[in-house]
Amino acid sequence: MVRGKTEMKRIENECNRKVTFSKRRNGLLKKAHELSVLCDAQVGVIIFSQKGTLFEFSSTSSHISKILERYQEYTGVFPPNKLREDYIQKLKFDSASMEEKIEILELSRRKMLGHCLSSCSFDELQQMEDKLHTSLQCIRVRKTQLFKEQIEQLQSKINAWHIFQERNLLKENVRLTAMCMEKPLKHREEEATETTHHTLDVETDLFIGLPKQYADHNQIYT
Repeated sequence: MVRGKTEMKRIENECNRKVTFSKRRNGLLKKAHELSVLCDAQVGVIIFSQKGTLFEFSSTSSHISKILERYQEYTGVFPPNKLREDYIQKLKFDSASMEEKIEILELSRRKMLGHCLSSCSFDELQQMEDKLHTSLQCIRVRKTQLFKEQIEQLQSKINAWHIFQERNLLKENVRLTAMCMEKPLKHREEEATETTHHTLDVETDLFIGLPKQYADHNQIYT
């Protein structure tokens, strides 16, 4: 008879599940043993049941821990305790190295400030002098750059202020021109009339009669 294909899903019946676990576990361990014998391979199998029972197989004469140690060395995966110890040791080493570096930097800083120079040789003093000279040049270059940037910013602000003032003057000029152009014609005619009246009101001496010399002659004859 041909066996049907087993559907891969959890067996709901607990009794059937236990029977299937027992059969397949024994079959898996048997296959592992056959693989180790036929192929001369190191095989290790670890199985935990649903209730936490451990089943294991090791092809070596010793415990399966030897295979696990080899696996850990190969993959770089270590148990938690080993990892914790290695991590603590690394932290201690890093801390000591950091303290040493901080001490060296502090001593160098004090020497750069002119302290603790009695233990320095001529070459060390020359190196410090060269470093200070180089640092001073870099500081001056940066200072000059900042001055140029500040001058450019001020010049930009001044140019913007001039442009703003010119625009305001142009707007005011346009406004005044528009006011002059929009002045009522009647007001200008009134101004013209007032000017004409002022011109005609000039005082004049008007005399009606004969000229003065003819009047004098008539008076003589009479």
